[in-house]
Amino acid sequence: MGGDFAPGEIIEGAHQAAAEGVNSVLFGDPAVIDPGDLPLVATSEVVDMHADPGSAVRRLKDASVVRAAEAVRDGNAAAMVSAGNTGAAMASALLRMGRLRNVARPAIAIPFPIFGRKYPNLLLDCGANADCQPSWLLQFACMGAVHAQDCFGVETPRVGLLSIGEEETKGNALVKEAYQLLAAPQWQEKVGCSFVGNVEGRDLLDAKADVIVTDGFTGNVMLKTTEGVARHLLSDVLNAFDTSEETKYAADLLKPALSPLYESWNPDTTGGGVLLGINGICVISHGSSRAAAIKSAILMAHELVERGAIVHLQQAMEEYS
Repeated sequence: MGGDFAPGEIIEGAHQAAAEGVNSVLFGDPAVIDPGDLPLVATSEVVDMHADPGSAVRRLKDASVVRAAEAVRDGNAAAMVSAGNTGAAMASALLRMGRLRNVARPAIAIPFPIFGRKYPNLLLDCGANADCQPSWLLQFACMGAVHAQDCFGVETPRVGLLSIGEEETKGNALVKEAYQLLAAPQWQEKVGCSFVGNVEGRDLLDAKADVIVTDGFTGNVMLKTTEGVARHLLSDVLNAFDTSEETKYAADLLKPALSPLYESWNPDTTGGGVLLGINGICVISHGSSRAAAIKSAILMAHELVERGAIVHLQQAMEEYS
């Protein structure tokens, strides 16, 4: 029931995923949902996109996003996908599924494509925690490295800490304290990753690190800034190609080379980010997700279930017992 194009695009995305062998259960108002051959759990409430997430989830116990989280908790579903109120999806997952043992705060992990490389960079936290403690960033690094291994097949992920300079002495108090924790070899050996030190904003789309950790405020600003730049840049390029017969001809010649770049930046390809640190799998899709993005999100959630991602995260977080 959540998202700019709900429920139609959500339902269509679920049907597209079913056509590829991954079935979904829909949660929502039967008065406006035609589920086709997919099962529907009737719900009577919806968390508005502008509602306060925490209070809404506690008050609206029959909201679609709350009931979906309960289905995962109770073993009636393997994962949940939501394109609605991000805070409500997070709160529902956290309050109904609970946190993994020793996880202080969950984090949203978003993949960023690296052109010419088979797997993306992973940035977290992208909005779950506006204010963070240094030890949380260490936990984000641990969870992000395990997720990179499970989801993208990165054998030994390189972890970077987002800062305003590469030197160890650069950054605010949070970054400087987190650096000392991340530089310790014990957690790197346990997880099977390496800490490469500070990285800067320009390294987000470079191959300097595979996992980049930061607080949720900075990560969300990075995410939306990058999305905006990519959208405007692609739009400007397409407009430039349409200015004359010569540029149209050039566009036809360049299209085969530019298509992979466009696809790598198409948000429909990945479908969303994963909320790491909860005792279940929750994929949070963009509010403007169309059917293709929802399908991708469902397939991503299915793959994480198949790979045993939660079990691997549980094992990794035993470091903090």
